[in-house]
Amino acid sequence: MLLNERLKELRTKNNIQQKDLAEKMNVDTRTFRKYESGELTPKLKTIIALADYFDISLDYLVGRTDDPEINK
Repeated sequence: MLLNERLKELRTKNNIQQKDLAEKMNVDTRTFRKYESGELTPKLKTIIALADYFDISLDYLVGRTDDPEINK
């Protein structure tokens, strides 16, 4: 699973609106939509913040594993 797919899955599974998560990550809602569509890749600091927010490993977020606990 790709980063954009995982991000959308996590957001919808946790019932979070794009605008709300964008605000928590200090990015524009339009920018966040591009993250989820795969048009734009978040900066490393944003990827780390997303992993911390969802309390998952970076490897899980970027699709390197299906286990959210590995390398946490």
